[in-house]
Amino acid sequence: MTAVWDEFVPAGELDRLRASGFGTPVEAGERPCLLLVDVTLSFIDDTAYPTGCGRMGWERLPAVASLLAAARERGIPRVLTAGSPDDAAFVGGAVKLSQDPDLARRVHGAPFPPELTPREDEYVLRKAKASAFFGTPLTTYLNRHRVDTLIVAGTTTSGCVRATVVDAASHGYRVLVAEDACFDRSAFAHAANLFDIELKYGSVVDTRRATELMGPPR
Repeated sequence: MTAVWDEFVPAGELDRLRASGFGTPVEAGERPCLLLVDVTLSFIDDTAYPTGCGRMGWERLPAVASLLAAARERGIPRVLTAGSPDDAAFVGGAVKLSQDPDLARRVHGAPFPPELTPREDEYVLRKAKASAFFGTPLTTYLNRHRVDTLIVAGTTTSGCVRATVVDAASHGYRVLVAEDACFDRSAFAHAANLFDIELKYGSVVDTRRATELMGPPR
């Protein structure tokens, strides 16, 4: 099976790392939750926002929407994160955004695309930093729903997705990342960070497998 990082990783490197114990597959638990990270227009539409990922974002949006639809059909918890426009001095991570409060408010206050319009039974989590866990009540929500597995998708792979995955693994959750439902401004950064996640923090799957791991429709 071809992996997104194959064109970047030197021959034999993955085999060497696996032989050292890295990259052990993560087995899904019994109570999954879908976590969509920052799939708002400000991180897709590069014609309206300087932070947009452009073509890759638009191309991956149908896969993100399919995961959300599947999670709804199965009745598992769904969390959609977005920026917090209320504290412009605190949001973001890039120096340029931090230095421009008006831009930070616009980026982090952008709406979800119509395909991902949240329903009343879905948790829209406002966050101020890269990780969905940092300074938020996400852990409380997951504990209340007895979640043991996070199926993660969204953007950017090298930023908020990675930070969220690292914190999720640190909190003891099983983490599965849907590669074809994640996107970044850089194809290399997308591949490199998924490679790192596969080796140390979770398992990288596709949307078909992620959907299977949600369980059967209700």
